[in-house]
Amino acid sequence: MDKISMKMKTTQLIAILWWVVAMMALPILAHGSIDQSPAAVKKWFKELRHAKEKLTELHFYVHDRVTAESPTSVLVAQANSTSKSPTMFGATYVFDDPMTLGPEPSSKIIGHAHGITSSASKEEDASQIGIMNLVFNDGKFNGSSLTVLGDYPFFQKYKEMPIVGGSGAFRLARGIVTAIIHTYNDTTQNEIIDFHVLVLHY
Repeated sequence: MDKISMKMKTTQLIAILWWVVAMMALPILAHGSIDQSPAAVKKWFKELRHAKEKLTELHFYVHDRVTAESPTSVLVAQANSTSKSPTMFGATYVFDDPMTLGPEPSSKIIGHAHGITSSASKEEDASQIGIMNLVFNDGKFNGSSLTVLGDYPFFQKYKEMPIVGGSGAFRLARGIVTAIIHTYNDTTQNEIIDFHVLVLHY
C-alpha cells in the first residue's frame, strides 16, 4: 500500500472514530438539564459579555477495563508492526469508561469518559495521544461535557492534559486534567485512574 493510500485510510479511520465518540455522547446530552437548542445557545452568547468566569474543581475516578468480561476499552486499529513494538506504536483504542465518585467499582457513576487513545511514541516512554469527552449525567453538571485533548505519558506519575472546550454548563471551557493511576493490573491491563479537574468556565 502506497503512502497516499495509507494516509487516506488513516484520515478516514480518525473521522469514523470521532463519529463514534459523538454518537456515544448524544444519548446522555439529549437528556441533560441544560437547554442546548440553537435559540438558547444564541441567547447565552448574547449575555456572555455580562458573565463572570469562574473556577470549578472536580475529582472523580475513571475505570478502564480492557480484558474484563464486559470491556470498556477495545482495540480498533493497529499497524502490522505494532505487536513487535515495545511501546505498541500504532495501537488505537476506543473507550467508554464509567466515571465514579470513589475508586471502588461499586461507587456511584456520575458520567462516562468517551474517547480514543493511540500509542504515538516509538521510544521507551510509551506516550499516548488522548482525545476524550468527559460526559456528566448526574448532579449539578448533568448534561454537560468537557473535551480533553493531549499527551498521556503512561509511565509519568502525573499526566497533565488540557481541556480545550465543553458543552452545556462548560461552554467555552478551558483548564487542566491531571490524571494519576490509582491501580493498574499488569496481567489484565485494567486500571482505575484518579482524575483531578480544574476548569474555567462561565
